[in-house]
Amino acid sequence: MLVEDLTHRFKLVKKRNPLHANELLDYIQKSYIYGELSIVEYKKLFFELDKREAKKPRSFFVKTRPLDFEKCKISSII
Repeated sequence: MLVEDLTHRFKLVKKRNPLHANELLDYIQKSYIYGELSIVEYKKLFFELDKREAKKPRSFFVKTRPLDFEKCKISSII
């Protein structure tokens, strides 16, 4: 499947054009999770969308920091 085919499929399902490649990235991830795309199709589309600079929003990723064990007191229940 090419990105043009993906865009057409997106239009049929969503009844509108995708606003950005990021929307298509979200769409293929959902389609893969629901078994509508094979891993081979997903990877091809992912790399093609990556070339078009599709990204997940920064807020999607959880920001973590190392746990400061000296400040963390764990009480044992015995």
